[in-house]
Amino acid sequence: MDYPNLAQISDQLESANSRDRMVALAHLRNVPAEEAVPLIKKVLDDPSLQVRSMAVFALGVKQTDECYPILVKLLETDPDYGIRADAAGALGYLEDARAFESLVRTFYEDTQWLVRFSAAVALGNIKDPRARQVLTKALDSEEIVVQQAAISALGEIKAIDAVDDILRFAQSPDWLVRQRLAEALGNLPTDKSQSALKFLAKDSHSQVAQAASISLNRLQEATKPA
Repeated sequence: MDYPNLAQISDQLESANSRDRMVALAHLRNVPAEEAVPLIKKVLDDPSLQVRSMAVFALGVKQTDECYPILVKLLETDPDYGIRADAAGALGYLEDARAFESLVRTFYEDTQWLVRFSAAVALGNIKDPRARQVLTKALDSEEIVVQQAAISALGEIKAIDAVDDILRFAQSPDWLVRQRLAEALGNLPTDKSQSALKFLAKDSHSQVAQAASISLNRLQEATKPA
């Protein structure tokens, strides 16, 4: 595949205009990871948070051996909580089980809910069953979006023994919580899951009902005799 001139992108990443630097990062979309990452690294300490955020995200997409240690360092030490959240999200994109301990520690220790939210999402993305305990704790968060992330992630890691823990959200006043529950139950084949999905399929919110119907069909297909 043809891709932009790397020398031009490199020059553009040194432009005094932050918009130029963001455009340059966007041009790396079709550049192979081994060639893109050295250029991405040029703006990891950029004065513009938007540029930094874009670069951190790019490290989760353009995966080389360098990306993991860079992202872990950003997650654990960067003073800006937005960048820490971006690093957690990028580690989820890497789907590297080595990130498990750093993500768990971040969830327990970071004081910013956005970072904890990103860590919970990432734990679901890496699909490590050891995350069950921390994700169950996340269900008790005061932040609804963290609850949503935990419900989704418990489904992603297929934590069947957590079905009882998430079913308490079946009548949540927040429809997005109910939708996340319906989606998660589709990955958790138990009788209780099917019963809950039949209930959610009648939900007053169309997106919840649709998600429940899709998950219910998935479970029923999975349990059909061969």
